Amino acid sequence: MPDSQALVNDFINKLKKRKIEGSQATARQTAELLRSVISQQRVPYTNQAGALIDAVKAVGEQLIAANTIELAVGNIVRRVLHIIREEDLSLTTAAIAGLNLSAISDDETDDNRDDHTVLSAAAVAAAARSTLRPPSLQSLLEDTPDSAAIPCTSSSGGDSEGKSKSADKSSKTRKLKHDVIDAVNELIQDISTCHELIAEQAVEHIHQNEVILTLGSSRTVLEFLCAAKEKKRSFRVFVAEGAPRYQGHLLAKDLVSRGLQTTLITDSAVFAMISRVNMVIVGAHAVMANGGVIAPVGVNMVALAAQKHAVPFVVLAGSHKLCPLYPHNPEVLLNELRSPSELLDFGEFSDCMDFGSGTGTPLLHVVNPTFDYVPPKLVNLFITDTGGHNPSYMYRLIADYYSADDLVVQRRPATGN
Repeated sequence: MPDSQALVNDFINKLKKRKIEGSQATARQTAELLRSVISQQRVPYTNQAGALIDAVKAVGEQLIAANTIELAVGNIVRRVLHIIREEDLSLTTAAIAGLNLSAISDDETDDNRDDHTVLSAAAVAAAARSTLRPPSLQSLLEDTPDSAAIPCTSSSGGDSEGKSKSADKSSKTRKLKHDVIDAVNELIQDISTCHELIAEQAVEHIHQNEVILTLGSSRTVLEFLCAAKEKKRSFRVFVAEGAPRYQGHLLAKDLVSRGLQTTLITDSAVFAMISRVNMVIVGAHAVMANGGVIAPVGVNMVALAAQKHAVPFVVLAGSHKLCPLYPHNPEVLLNELRSPSELLDFGEFSDCMDFGSGTGTPLLHVVNPTFDYVPPKLVNLFITDTGGHNPSYMYRLIADYYSADDLVVQRRPATGN
């Protein structure tokens, strides 16, 4: 198996060079990379969760810095950190209940108190989410710090006792890593199947003889519309072309090849055609904690047109696109400027340079943003792989996937001896 650092460096190069496109592909490959990092990480007997968290944060910092505009990278890093905390808390709860786990070994020293610190952090994170859980679970978690402090026994036992406890500790280490890797595998599976889970809900939202408007190209939107077609729904789709990349042309071609009635329109024709539309369905680049949406450029114009004509505006997004940050957070880069060559060829652009003045300063500036931000007040419904949700509910849904301790992915500073 290749060294984990080599895999990390290769993935960072791909992110920097934009060789990975699409939130789903980015999220899946990020999760697979972190799975490899965890599987190759040597975990100490004590503070096992802390060691895994530090390893994931060390890699996560590099990945996020490599492509700050692709929020799916940070989402998956935080999801994996949350998984580690949850699995560690689960093992701790099982130990408290006396299930298949032995007590703390007799050779533990005062330096191992960091293990209890990690467990306490996990318990606090779980307690913060207790508003979404039955009270009985919170009462159990409130006893975690006291119960976890099991008294150390005497070290006067024989060699056989020491070997037995050493084996128990090794087993616990393997148990934590095994459970974390299993949970990450489930996360990868969820990312891979999110399109199918969202598409299964299409028949509940698209009805006979409706007109659906979308913009640009989205695989999630394509599968959603085709799923409704397979359920014998007869409807028409208006596709705004999504200039300047014209991804709508690709979507229109795919829809026609799948047997859907499709009309391709220019972006500027959205307001002219919106009165004939029953519903707007678009994909998303990311969904923020306040219910706002980062989507391809032009979507905000469509959302304003839909609000003006009281047309439902629906956003499709897999759970890997749910970001625990707010738009105003300094870690969030809301936009990215693409090359001016998508609007003008370099010959035309060079003609607009003021070479006569000798400064070489261009008289023409080309601004080509990649994304729009759609505020939550313009969104009527989110459809995720877990079902349909109102914008006001998104922060509660996001709280199930992330820990408050991991919103800022940064390793703990090293302490001197």
